[in-house]
Formats: sequence, C-alpha cells, structure tokens
Amino acid sequence: MFYRDERLALFIDGSNLYAAAKALSFDIDYRLLRQEFMRRGKMLRAFYYTALLENDDYSPIRPLVDWLHYNGFTMVTKSAKEYVDSQGRRKVKGNMDIELTVDAMETADHVDHIVLFSGDGDFRPLVEAVQRKGVRVSVVSTIRSQPPMISDELRRQADNFIELDELRDVIGRPPREPRADTDGAPAMAPSPSN
Repeated sequence: MFYRDERLALFIDGSNLYAAAKALSFDIDYRLLRQEFMRRGKMLRAFYYTALLENDDYSPIRPLVDWLHYNGFTMVTKSAKEYVDSQGRRKVKGNMDIELTVDAMETADHVDHIVLFSGDGDFRPLVEAVQRKGVRVSVVSTIRSQPPMISDELRRQADNFIELDELRDVIGRPPREPRADTDGAPAMAPSPSN
C-alpha cells in the first residue's frame, strides 16, 4: 500500500500509540519508526501529539518530547488539565484530537498518503475528509489486544490498516537486559530501608 515516490506525513497520537504498544508489551523505538516510513515513501513530516503534565517543572514524558523534537519530529504539545471528578478522584485531561485534525487537514493538500497512529474512532470523520481530497490513509493500531485498541469504524474507513504488532520487529526497542554488577550477578534494587 506504499509507493516509493509518494509524499507521506505521519500523525502520531502519542498517548494512544503508547497504550497500544503497552497492550502488546513492547516499547517503540521512534528512530526506527521514522526510518521505516522514510523507506516507504518521501516523508515530509512526522507529527507527534501529546499533552504534558507539568508538575514542579518536570514532566515524566519531557525527555521523550525533547528527544523527538531534536530528532526530526514536529512536536505538538499542550498542558494537560488536572481536575477532581465527582467521586473525588484526581483526573488528567489532555485531548489532542483537534490539533491533530487541523494539522492533518492543512497537510492533506501537500501529501499523497497520511499514516495515522491511533485507533480512536473520533478520527473517522477526519479520515473520510482527507480521502475526499484524494489522500490515502493508513491507520496503525492493534486488534490483537483485549480489548482491541482500534474502533471498527476507523478501521473500515481507512484505506489500509497496519497491525502494530506486525511492526514490532521493525520499530520495537529491544528488551533491556538486567544490569549486572561487576561480579556478573544481576544488580538488585536497594531496599526501601537503605
């Protein structure tokens, strides 16, 4: 479904892709992901969308965001909003659907193929709209998790569905080996009492 001379743009729904990869028990190597799709066509942009929870000037996702920014990804971020629900539970809200949709509609006039890394059914009207502009759309997510991470409506609307699990060997980060001490024994985490 890819042609070497077609212009590509990647749209990565960061939290959705993270959840799908976690459900499949692997980590994504974004350098390999970018290289893979550069091989598949003429990649014009790779957008990555995420909300940041900035707590005391630190966000756990900040190192990834910085790395992606310095390594060829177009980062689209905003501050996540914290609130307390009716049961008194702390919740975080950081939906990036509108930002992704606006960027995809603007980019559609300049590309032949959009690759959407999300299984969110809210993107079905977006996929349909860019298809009307003559752009082909591939959706990357998984049906191999329980529950599946892609909505049936989005999968049916896409020109092509790419099973994330089938990309594991191409874009997956190798599992980390346990760190060994100098005597070759695996390093033990210090106990909380130390």
